[in-house]
Amino acid sequence: MRYTGEAMTKLLQEAWEQVSKLPEDEQDRIARELLEAIEEAEWAALLAQSPDTLRRMGEQAKAEYDAGKTEPLDPNRL
Repeated sequence: MRYTGEAMTKLLQEAWEQVSKLPEDEQDRIARELLEAIEEAEWAALLAQSPDTLRRMGEQAKAEYDAGKTEPLDPNRL
């Protein structure tokens, strides 16, 4: 599959072409890593726009915990 959108840089286009030659499981691994990096960048940008965002999110999480609205994390269900 070849992406021809104008928003992709030449370097990203080259990487896309190289990845497309790899076995499917390797493509999926790289895709997961890329998506994770994008998500981390989006969170960083969001928090940079509003420094109080993380504090408010923490306060909300603590309030939910105090109200008994949370469950213990089960690593086997991640």
